[in-house]
Amino acid sequence: MELPPFELERWLDEYESDADLMLAESGVRSLPADRFDLNVGELGYVIPTDGSPEFRAKIAERYSRSPEEVVLTCGTQEADYLTFMSLLSEDDHSVVISPTYQSLKSVPAAIGDVTSVPSEPPNWELPVDAVAEAIQPETQLVVLTNPSNPTGKYLDPETMDALYDLVAENDAYLLVDEIYRMLADDPHPPAASLGPRAISTAGVSKSYGLAGARLGWVVADTDVANTVRKWKDYTTISPPLIGHHIAQQALGEQESEILEANRAHAKANRERVAEFADRYDLDWFEPTGVNGFLTVPDGFDNGKEFCRTLFEEESVVLAPGDVFGYPNRFRIGFGLHTDELKEGLERVGRHIEQYI
Repeated sequence: MELPPFELERWLDEYESDADLMLAESGVRSLPADRFDLNVGELGYVIPTDGSPEFRAKIAERYSRSPEEVVLTCGTQEADYLTFMSLLSEDDHSVVISPTYQSLKSVPAAIGDVTSVPSEPPNWELPVDAVAEAIQPETQLVVLTNPSNPTGKYLDPETMDALYDLVAENDAYLLVDEIYRMLADDPHPPAASLGPRAISTAGVSKSYGLAGARLGWVVADTDVANTVRKWKDYTTISPPLIGHHIAQQALGEQESEILEANRAHAKANRERVAEFADRYDLDWFEPTGVNGFLTVPDGFDNGKEFCRTLFEEESVVLAPGDVFGYPNRFRIGFGLHTDELKEGLERVGRHIEQYI
């Protein structure tokens, strides 16, 4: 198993620490720690190491599943990784909907074979027929993010039903990373509620503004969940104790207040980015979540050139579309504090105007 460099993370590692403004961040601005009770007593493991039974039961209710079908992880990235390791072998095939977060393609491709099925701009529609054509006898997984990272496309329930029927007919699984789902004003039913062949991964990083809590989860049928537990014993063993404690509060009495504020914040900032895109004639699809995937302005050869020169001249970091396989686009994160977004957009606009 040989993994390629994670291009987005390497890009951020090169530029983020020296920049004035970070417009490549893909989550909502972080919540202050002092709104939560941080006293966990002794700093040991979470026991049981797949998450407390009470917390797993509360999460399971959201998916119409049982607590045994929930495993708490160290972030959603680990949830995805453990699911791939649990389900795939070198003889297996996966269908991955693109564009997507790199690990959702790179990990399956490092284990077995992968066929990419692109969603179609400008509205990033997913042709289910193309997914059906990509499925092979060896197909074990169909993988996507919903809402999408980087496009923000939120597939409707009818499309998700069709995808589920497709994988069920082929004895495969549908793995859906739903880390942005709760930023929708009216979230659709989660993938894992569709049936035993659907798997949801999620966490508190993006929708809840709690990236530092590093708390995620997998919701899958019991056999898959038990294999995830086995793999997890060889990675982080336990989810972080403090993150587990904070996440219980965020998904408890504070949830309505947190989500109402974060959705309003995302909507207001989305409108600012929409105005910016119109002003500079950049194509984009108004997303669910806090990521926009815009076309590169005229005067630049590709996303990397645009983003590199922006950093050099304006000290602002964006994510080039090249790292998602779309060099004619760039990703902007608009979940940050509004004053930072305003300043960042002003600098990006000034940079564009210099090259028009």
